[in-house]
Parts: sequence; C-alpha cells; structure tokens
Amino acid sequence: MDKIFAQTLFLGKNVINLSKCHSTNTYATELLSQKGAMEGTVVTTEHQIAGRGQRGNSWEADAGKNLTFSLILKPSFLHVQEQFYLTIITSLAIYDFLTDLLPDGMAIKWPNDIYHFQKKLGGVLIENSLKNNILEWSVLGIGLNVNQSSFENEKATSLLLATGKEFVLEALLGNLLVNLEKRYLRLKAGMRQELRKEYLEHLYRIGELHSFRSGSEVFQGKIIGIDKVGHLAICTLPNDEVHYFGIKEIEFLN
Repeated sequence: MDKIFAQTLFLGKNVINLSKCHSTNTYATELLSQKGAMEGTVVTTEHQIAGRGQRGNSWEADAGKNLTFSLILKPSFLHVQEQFYLTIITSLAIYDFLTDLLPDGMAIKWPNDIYHFQKKLGGVLIENSLKNNILEWSVLGIGLNVNQSSFENEKATSLLLATGKEFVLEALLGNLLVNLEKRYLRLKAGMRQELRKEYLEHLYRIGELHSFRSGSEVFQGKIIGIDKVGHLAICTLPNDEVHYFGIKEIEFLN
C-alpha cells in the first residue's frame, strides 16, 4: 500500500507500509521522536504482532486480512483539556465510513470502540505528546476487522462476517482517510459542539438501563453523556445520582 491517496488534501500523502511490525503506533511515535514526520503520514502494516488497544489489551488480527494503521496529526490548536475531541472525530469518521457499508446496527461504544449490533468491529488507540498544555502531535492507531472469518473472542466481528463479502483493503483505507480528513478539518474549524452532539447521538447504549462494574461494585444505570474532558456520565440507580468514569474505571456488563 505504498501509494499517495489522491482524494485527500493532506492525509495519506506520505504512506509507510511495513510488511510486519510490533505496533504501527509504536513505529509512528518513534518516527516522530527520532526525526519528525509530516502531518498526515500514515503507517500501515499487513501483520501487527503486538497491536495495542485501550486498557493495555492486545488487538487480535490475522495477517493481511484487516486494516491496521496509524495516522500522524499535529493538532496544535487543541488544549490538553480538549484532547478527547480527537477521540470524537476519529470515532465519527469510522462510523461515517462503516455506515456506507453497514447501514444498520452501527454504534460507538465509549470511548472509541466501533460496534455492529452487539459485536466489536474496530477500535482506536490515540497517543498524544503535550507541549505547554498544547497537543504537539497525536498518533491515531486504528484497527478495523475486515476479511477475518473467525475470532477467539466471541464478541468480535468483521465486515466479511457482517456482509458475506470480501473487501480490498487499499480501497477501504483510501475511503476511511477521506472521512478522517473531513472530521479533522471540521474540528480545526472550531465545530466542537456539533461534533460532540453527533458523537453522543451515536453512542452505544446511551439512555438505556444497563449493568456496569466499577472496581468491585456492580450497579445499574443509564449513560447520559460525557463531561468536558470525555469522562462517561452515568445516572445510577436507585438514587439517580450522576457519576463520572475514566477509561479504566468502568466496565460494561450485559
């Protein structure tokens, strides 16, 4: 996939394709720390042997069958307290892209897992470098299950399993980059409230009564939104109290 994607303004104009690597996020981060890299650089791999997800989880992906890539951005217009907006735009871009292929059942599971009905189709890991409370650079690691036909995790799925069709990875990447660039430019133009509103509209299980676990406590509640830094807001039973949770502080139960 060493090519320039012509349908974007700057994303994907520099593509580094690795036949195999531990993690595209790690490679991109090292690239930035060693010699720098232009904004919009994409690092892809056919086989990621140590892909990382949220909570320190590994990412299960068969070689050559899925999209595993990292995108370098330099969002110096964002303050450190606004960094969750990168999660918002990345999740929305993937959602936009996938709803063209799967019109029904798509949702964003907080903070940035992509679900098709009750199964995980993709995920995001964003790593930022800060300078004077401003985002100096960000690496957006994206994993999307495409042509994989089986998973050890029964809660995982793929485009192949959802549609019965195989897809050309290069074409998917080009289309996804178009969506990512559109969302990023909207954020850069200051459309924060609109983006936040759309994110909440597509949030998995929002407004529904479900069970959650925080530490050793299991409780019922409804997701009602996020705070200004992206913590998940849940109205808990029986007292209708609103509590806020960070990424490692809450677990969704059935």
